[in-house]
Amino acid sequence: MTATPITEADIHLIQRIIPHRYPFLLIDKVVDIVPNERCTGIKNVTFNEPHFQGHFPAKPIMPGVTIVEAMAQAAAVLVGISMDVVGRDLLTYFLSIDGCKFRRMVVPGDVLELHMTVKRGGGKIWKFHGAAKVGSELACEADIAAMMDLRD
Repeated sequence: MTATPITEADIHLIQRIIPHRYPFLLIDKVVDIVPNERCTGIKNVTFNEPHFQGHFPAKPIMPGVTIVEAMAQAAAVLVGISMDVVGRDLLTYFLSIDGCKFRRMVVPGDVLELHMTVKRGGGKIWKFHGAAKVGSELACEADIAAMMDLRD
């Protein structure tokens, strides 16, 4: 009997794949998972997140670096499922962020969709194209590379 492929990760499965925790776990779920190909991370942006206390108190805007980090976390979940390492000690390290552009502010109340597509994968080094969207509007896009370190 063949195991049913994982096509969605809730917060419990995400925490079994990546080590991030509050306040730096920046994704709520991952959907549309196609191993070794693509996924969509979901981030529900809320006012009570710690970065909004200082960025900016009068006009809260999600920092660009946290958008890119959320993209990377969604990609790491995709890698964890693709490599079948759920429940193991997988660490992911940024190697590069290229062509990063911010097109729209992300604010409390937005649902940020993190569309991640594998450009190269299968070994220790993975490359992705990411497009962060709010509805149909592009908020950020970047090409990222990361190294996967399976610690156990």
